[in-house]
Amino acid sequence: MTQAIWLALFPAAVALAVERASYLWIWRHPRIFEGLCARRAMWLLGEPVEAVRRLFHVFKVIQAIVFVAWIGGFGGWFGSGPRALWTSEPIALVLGCLLIAGGQSLNFLVFKRLGTKGVFYGSRFGQDVPWVDDFPFSVLNHPQYVGTVASIWGLFLMTRFPHADWFVLPLLESVYYLLGAHFERDRPENADSALESAGRHGR
Repeated sequence: MTQAIWLALFPAAVALAVERASYLWIWRHPRIFEGLCARRAMWLLGEPVEAVRRLFHVFKVIQAIVFVAWIGGFGGWFGSGPRALWTSEPIALVLGCLLIAGGQSLNFLVFKRLGTKGVFYGSRFGQDVPWVDDFPFSVLNHPQYVGTVASIWGLFLMTRFPHADWFVLPLLESVYYLLGAHFERDRPENADSALESAGRHGR
């Protein structure tokens, strides 16, 4: 990778890590997060499930800013004269579209199957969230993670392939989501309580 890519990677990696680290902390320490939400100074967060939902939207805005800055910066959008947004490689364009369509379909199904409480950690806060075994949970443990990562790969295939930077953020996000899926497994001995998750989770 070029020096420019390495220089851009560090701030992007830090900004994108905040989301995964925050979710992992909430997943591991739901009682502490509940306590924070109950404080008057944190009234904007709302009750825990609503707070996670609001954080979800904040993190997606941050993610979008990082992606636009990366694609625009390396694509020359901020220089003199307009530059093409999409790749000139037809196969990459088609594959990117398919990955985004498939990934967003998985995300839609997760929200449909789980509802707001299920997606935003309701089971971690003691709410009744039935276990879901229907598709896509019948084949994937973390379908929303898979859907999100697939969408990210699709986006960068469509906009940055075959340039040297095209795979950098998708690969970074893949590692982040894999680590998140690994460390969000229930381990009561490391958690605030021995409460077992009653439902699948997403984001």
